[in-house]
Amino acid sequence: MTQLPAVSLAAVPGRRLRTIELAQEIERRGFPGIFGPSLGDSLSLCNAIALSTKDVIIGTSITPIYTRNVADFASTAGFLHEISQGRFRFGVGVSHAPALNRMGITAGKPLSDMRQFVEDMKAVPRVGDLPPIVLATLRDKMIQLAQEVGGGMVFANGARSHMAHSLGNLSDETKARDDFFIGNMIPTCISDDKAAAAAVNRKTLTSYAFLPNYRNYWKEAGFEEEMNGVEAAVAEKDYDRVPECLSDRWLADTTLFGSASEVREGVEAWFDAGIKTPIIVPSAVAGGQMQAMEEFFNLWD
Repeated sequence: MTQLPAVSLAAVPGRRLRTIELAQEIERRGFPGIFGPSLGDSLSLCNAIALSTKDVIIGTSITPIYTRNVADFASTAGFLHEISQGRFRFGVGVSHAPALNRMGITAGKPLSDMRQFVEDMKAVPRVGDLPPIVLATLRDKMIQLAQEVGGGMVFANGARSHMAHSLGNLSDETKARDDFFIGNMIPTCISDDKAAAAAVNRKTLTSYAFLPNYRNYWKEAGFEEEMNGVEAAVAEKDYDRVPECLSDRWLADTTLFGSASEVREGVEAWFDAGIKTPIIVPSAVAGGQMQAMEEFFNLWD
């Protein structure tokens, strides 16, 4: 039987009601999970989906920990855990310096901030039971912290060839646990025009290449030449050169693109790499999220 991936879903202004209907369709088709990215209010999206579905797992992937008071987060997470009858996964992350700077937020050290956040969440009184807290992970120490204090871990744009190393930070017992979430957000574009699909994903990931945290992770994953090229282009303020530094080898390791059969095989490869919940982030060569979702549904018909 084909293993189905989870799906990333964002509620775009003007199409929020349509997005809830889309979530119901995702559940009807048997996909195991729906995860809201940090774009928009993913907690509100999860709330609406929880009340509009019955079985599908829902979650944030991810919510930055600095955007609300921890007691407010705990109240919302406890509420969602209860009304979804245990289907909610609270994915949280430390975000990135450029995004935090735009919001006027000064962060501390990622590991200590995340450890403190989880500890403080669990200490908030009168919120009821909390959902699993899933930590956004890239590098080894955050993965180890997820095992220590969290209920799971989720990558975004992880490198498939590096997963054996990354998941090697987990004990066999943790990896075998059904209740420990292991996911990855995977940019995906389905088209028989493979070059056009690759171009869509390259455009999607170019913004991430500007983030030092991601560059350091991708260097660790074996893409030093690409990331050194990006850093040289940024240093020279030749920003248009950044996409040219991102090789096809790197793109194929971090995203899925091409024909229906190629993308289906890619999803299976992610399962084989140890990712229990691949989360497809669909884009289309032409059209927006709704077109991308239609193409994604067609993969499995």
